[in-house]
Amino acid sequence: MRRAAVTTLTSVAGIVLLLSLKPHQATAPPVAPAPSAAPAPSSAGGTGTATAPTRTSGSNGTFTGDVVNTRYGPVQVAATLKGGRITAVKVLQVPSANGRDQQLAGYAVPQLTRAALTAQSAHIDAVSGASYTSEGYIQSLQSALDRAHA
Repeated sequence: MRRAAVTTLTSVAGIVLLLSLKPHQATAPPVAPAPSAAPAPSSAGGTGTATAPTRTSGSNGTFTGDVVNTRYGPVQVAATLKGGRITAVKVLQVPSANGRDQQLAGYAVPQLTRAALTAQSAHIDAVSGASYTSEGYIQSLQSALDRAHA
């Protein structure tokens, strides 16, 4: 009987310790300026939902992407192109229902924007820990680029 009580107490204590752990809180890295040289190739891998880069020398203007509804809320971006090159990506909507959503968006969006500017396409990797926001960003960016090249 005593052995069962000790085992139960140890199991409960272990579960309480596991549940009290908090995930690592990463801070957003500083935002790098837009690249001015030729675009570097995208890192290997990708999300599988984006298409390869398409360039049209005459695309100029700002093109708004589709609103992509994710599990945590809508994501929408607008891409600015000059001479067929992506010069800026502005985020119009990201999940922001609670502090965690805002934190993830604040961390992921600058990384996604830098990656899109470097790759000059929507063929970029998702940010770890912000998979849904990343997928929404990539899909909305691709729809904006599709509008630019239509």
